Amino acid sequence: MGWRCGLIGLPNAGKTTIFNALTAGRAETAIYPFSTIVPNTGVVPVPDDRLEKLGELLRPQKLTSTTIEFVDVAGLIAGASRGEGLGNQFLANLRDVDLLVHVVRCFQALDCPHPLSRLDPVRDVEVVETELFLADLEVLGRYQIKLEKRSRSGDKAAAVALAGAAKLAEALNQGVWAREAPLSAGDREHLKEVSLLTNKPYLFVANVSETEFPEGPHLRALKDLGSARQVPVVPILGDLEAELLELAEEERQEFLKSLQLPEWGIKRLIRESYQLLKLVTFYTIVGPEVRAWTAPLNTKAPKAAGQVHSDMEKGFIRAEVMDFNDLTRLGSPARVKEAGLLHVEGKDYTIRDGEVLYFRFQR
Repeated sequence: MGWRCGLIGLPNAGKTTIFNALTAGRAETAIYPFSTIVPNTGVVPVPDDRLEKLGELLRPQKLTSTTIEFVDVAGLIAGASRGEGLGNQFLANLRDVDLLVHVVRCFQALDCPHPLSRLDPVRDVEVVETELFLADLEVLGRYQIKLEKRSRSGDKAAAVALAGAAKLAEALNQGVWAREAPLSAGDREHLKEVSLLTNKPYLFVANVSETEFPEGPHLRALKDLGSARQVPVVPILGDLEAELLELAEEERQEFLKSLQLPEWGIKRLIRESYQLLKLVTFYTIVGPEVRAWTAPLNTKAPKAAGQVHSDMEKGFIRAEVMDFNDLTRLGSPARVKEAGLLHVEGKDYTIRDGEVLYFRFQR
């Protein structure tokens, strides 16, 4: 199952630079709007200290990370919801992502003009979010017309859904994100088929320069906004992190120390995205490979097995489960079993983050 994060923001905010830093890609960057016409996509390994520890302990021939996909789409301008710039294409590309990553410009650069002339991160956020709200209201309006027709023909379920849609439209008009709208569980169930951008998890990336890191006034303004709205803010030295990909890992780590940073912003962005999607990581040891896998929170064991291979879900018999801490403390799966700490679970078992699983299934 794929997990997709869409990079959004104004033109010249540095989305493609951030994308290149994330993916070690070579997507085109330019100082003119809409240099990204066809979306760039890249699959990125999720940083995982536990997987590295398992690699050190078990010495497998192959160590495989779980991954997350990032999609870099065209820059958004005011009027995008009405088709300005590449607006309609931009919004269509975002409908099937799972999380929105809003890249906000927090740097001054004379050779890279701001599309709105003056740098103001809070205003920039408002411009982009206004277009998301307008696009959602348009989609919701079309859905309401369909519900009205069905309701007039006597469809009671449509009438109930129509009432929920009206409440949602009112919330959107007041600037309330769909995911935070005061809707009942029943309302949300009826509206599941409507793909709304403001229903997706969301975070800010502050694209900063070295001169404005770590506490420049523009970054502080964005952090204050994020704090007030409980939206995570991840500062990233976009140009620097993209350039340092050319260096060897040891040199990059030395540079990191010189900036007194515990880690690169790109790593934190990947982890924050993963956490906002409410995913858990489990591990398998199969032959020469130790591998990390991704599943949604509260996933049952057969569904988790299906992440590995569809045949495992269809023929699921049981899961043999070890705790990561038990395995690293005792040193091997055999010792975990000898200590009586390996437990066997059936179809109703909910997997937990950090478990090491072996799936028994019928072929």
